[in-house]
Amino acid sequence: MLIATMLSQNTNDKNSFQAYERLRQRFPTWDAVARAPRRAVASAIRIGGMANQKSGHIRSTLNGIRERFGEYALHGLEAMPNGAAIEFLTGFDGVGVKTAACVLLFSLRRDVFPVDTHIHRICSRLGLAPGCAIPEKTFRAMAGIVPTGESYALHTNLIRFGRMVCRSTSPRCERCPLFAECLYEKKKRRAPTGGRSQHARHDFMLLDNVG
Repeated sequence: MLIATMLSQNTNDKNSFQAYERLRQRFPTWDAVARAPRRAVASAIRIGGMANQKSGHIRSTLNGIRERFGEYALHGLEAMPNGAAIEFLTGFDGVGVKTAACVLLFSLRRDVFPVDTHIHRICSRLGLAPGCAIPEKTFRAMAGIVPTGESYALHTNLIRFGRMVCRSTSPRCERCPLFAECLYEKKKRRAPTGGRSQHARHDFMLLDNVG
């Protein structure tokens, strides 16, 4: 999960998945990745973008994990509270708060709410994290807002919502079930007809069933 999320940075899901698959095909063990020349690792993950930078970060992270835990595994995080685990992971170059939070949520099943660019954008437009200019600040702000036990569902729902409706450019405001709550100054001023359009209701139902 950690390496896959590092590879997902600044690229799309398709490319990051292929980068991970090619990395594991070429180097079947994490020890092989850590010991491989940086150029060889970069070549394997080239499709994911920023290969030279990511290859260095991945190798140094793997070596740091082995130095701390004696193996290429993160079982030691299970005994750490969330804050300590995030602090440990973000101590590695190339591992941000979002990446660390994804490890806690998806691998350790912790009730942690990762904030990526989609979620940061939506929270900003809805006024949920006022004054938070970067995702890391939104992550801190949302920690006290997300209901207990709902981090996974809200995280996956908002990512899908950000891709389908509340896009970075050309947001589909006419399809948005949250149009009335949106504070985005550039939102399309024409509200959905009838309060909530048929498309908006459909999108809301899709989101409500995710997770």
